[in-house]
Amino acid sequence: MIHQLQHPLVKDLVNRLRSNTTDAVAFQSLIAELSRLLAYDALYELPTTSKTIDTWRGEASYHFIEQDKLVLIPILRAGLPMLTGLTTLFSQSPNGFLAMRRDEITHQAKTYYDRIPDCVDKTVVILDPMVATGGSLNDAITLIKHKQPKNIISLNIIGSIKGLKTIEDQHPDVEIYIAQIDEELDGNMFIQPGLGDAGDRAFNTSE
Repeated sequence: MIHQLQHPLVKDLVNRLRSNTTDAVAFQSLIAELSRLLAYDALYELPTTSKTIDTWRGEASYHFIEQDKLVLIPILRAGLPMLTGLTTLFSQSPNGFLAMRRDEITHQAKTYYDRIPDCVDKTVVILDPMVATGGSLNDAITLIKHKQPKNIISLNIIGSIKGLKTIEDQHPDVEIYIAQIDEELDGNMFIQPGLGDAGDRAFNTSE
């Protein structure tokens, strides 16, 4: 259920994210590009349907992805650059939004905004750059499952072994595509070596 991309370009892009010299604009761009690479693998078996279009030689039928059956849901705010990367590919797919904030004392995620479109019998793609303890992703999957999707796929940039194990135990039916698995969490439950707070780095903010 956990698929870690092994392409050297993916590793190169992840390590550029780790660098403190990568500014917010470049950081967002790298996240967007990694998201497209993850989607390439994750959606390899996505079904297509025949559609008649007007071409330079007249009408002809070709196969296309049914974008309206694909729902993209970033976990705010860090997931927004991932959404930017995928909307260039799936401009007709509906978007949902989940906002979660980690309690710095308990390290538990709290949902404070939920705007999710119809998911019945659709493929839902969750966009969450960091899987540390797995708390926010676990809560997001649980919430989305109540929307009766056909299936759920999670795209992630970096995750810890512990966080991914949590998702695997709680939601073994969810496929996870991730660019990099790091080994440890520190005392504050941040991924080590990780890359810092993805939301802060993407939007030039800090606590």
